[in-house]
Amino acid sequence: MMMLFSACETTETVYDPQDGPVVPEFPAPTAQEFGDLQEQALANITQEFTFINDPSGMMQFMSESGVEITIYGGCLTVNGVPVTGEVMLEYVEIFNSGSMVVTGMPTMGMMPDGDLAMLVSGGEFYVNATHNGQPVDLACGFQLQIPGSLTGGTDGDMTLWNGLVAEDGNVVWEEEDNDGPNQENGVFVEGGTYYAFVGNFGWTNVDRFYSDPRPKTTIKVDVPDGFTNQNSAVYISYNEEGNALGTLDVYDPATGYFSEHYGQIPIGLECHVIFVSENNGEWIYAIKAVTITENGVITFTDADLDSVTEAELIALINALP
Repeated sequence: MMMLFSACETTETVYDPQDGPVVPEFPAPTAQEFGDLQEQALANITQEFTFINDPSGMMQFMSESGVEITIYGGCLTVNGVPVTGEVMLEYVEIFNSGSMVVTGMPTMGMMPDGDLAMLVSGGEFYVNATHNGQPVDLACGFQLQIPGSLTGGTDGDMTLWNGLVAEDGNVVWEEEDNDGPNQENGVFVEGGTYYAFVGNFGWTNVDRFYSDPRPKTTIKVDVPDGFTNQNSAVYISYNEEGNALGTLDVYDPATGYFSEHYGQIPIGLECHVIFVSENNGEWIYAIKAVTITENGVITFTDADLDSVTEAELIALINALP
């Protein structure tokens, strides 16, 4: 995943009539500093497997969380030539909203009309392979066996989604087209386990759209001065949906508001709005419990911000209702 960031840093000084200029405790970082923090969080959970590929064989690996990865040796090629010799496999698994926040990997799925709406996830996965430093191509699919217990049990409505990197560097999810004659890719449930058949390397998600019959609205979030969508992020965690994370992906520089401009947030929803950024190599954050009102505005100030480690932030978010 490659992301481009601007290098400017903004710190706005507030004037206090009695004490003079007041500099915020947590000045806004550069986009690069915030992006580096997300990249480090992703590197922290990247698992690596090295194996000698046999084009006539089958390789199986067990992840730290108990996901079984099965790759067929004959599927691996470089420039059309079957791979023999050492292969390095990179693997990432994400099952909770805390890890989604620090890696910048929310569950926003593309609807048929191109708008985005929140997904409930059975797991986000990244799989990639290299041979002698060259990217390995996948001539046929691989399989993931994912324990449903990792996300609160299996759900028969889950389907397979591919991660697409948008122009702003964010990953959005597009449902896998599984209408072809061979039905090579997809997900089915058996015995409390998801069986996902994946046809490409990169990001994959086992998901379904979040469903709520209540009327929907758009909300806005006001953040401290100097923070933008380049050096911070705003997320929304729906109560009782710990394996899902929405994002307010639109920023208006004229107003300083983040928003979710598709109007897909249910009115009356109980949730938590999460602001995150970077300061001196650690995370700064603020979390507010909110009940969604029509066209509501949520405000974060400098006084709301606090500094934590990555592990502390993940634990705080995962502990939300």
